[in-house]
Amino acid sequence: MSKTAFLFPGQGSQYVGMGKDLYEQDARARTIFEQADAIIGFPLSGICFEGPEEELRQTKNTQPAIFLHSIVLSTLYRGEPAAMAAGHSLGEYSALVYAGALAFEDGLRLVRLRGELMQQAGIEQPGTMAAVVGLDAGTVGEVCCEAWPVGMVQAANFNSPGQIVISGAVAGVRKAMELAKARGAKMVKELPVSGAFHS
Repeated sequence: MSKTAFLFPGQGSQYVGMGKDLYEQDARARTIFEQADAIIGFPLSGICFEGPEEELRQTKNTQPAIFLHSIVLSTLYRGEPAAMAAGHSLGEYSALVYAGALAFEDGLRLVRLRGELMQQAGIEQPGTMAAVVGLDAGTVGEVCCEAWPVGMVQAANFNSPGQIVISGAVAGVRKAMELAKARGAKMVKELPVSGAFHS
């Protein structure tokens, strides 16, 4: 017998319009979005639905927005309840709420505070992240070492063989992106985040 597992996403998976269709089509989704707006005292749902993108990309908004969207989706899921849940970075909080280890209200408040603190850290020490596809871990490590004199950069997330996320100072990450392309990376893409997370 197969079992279902939920894997909740982290920052970088946000997009303007996220959850708007769910809000418009399902009363349960509407209730959760409205409850979230009331808990944190501002219209998070409006930022999810309408943006602007620059506002949604701010970590203090991105993290609760992704968390909220994840909880709405998992609530509306019509299949067999997941036997297990896990999450990547921010997604760990969504997984804890789904598993019943943390109340939705507490999870939302924690994620909002986490986002505010991480955004402040990003202001004090600006940084970014980029996905590198098609290079092995050793080559990505070499690229980061070569880029380091321009600005601190390191491999931060080993998402799968051939898909590694680098993180660090903006100049260092961008230099590493150039070097990775020159080394034959299939794709190099800066992520829509406001800090050097996981570095």
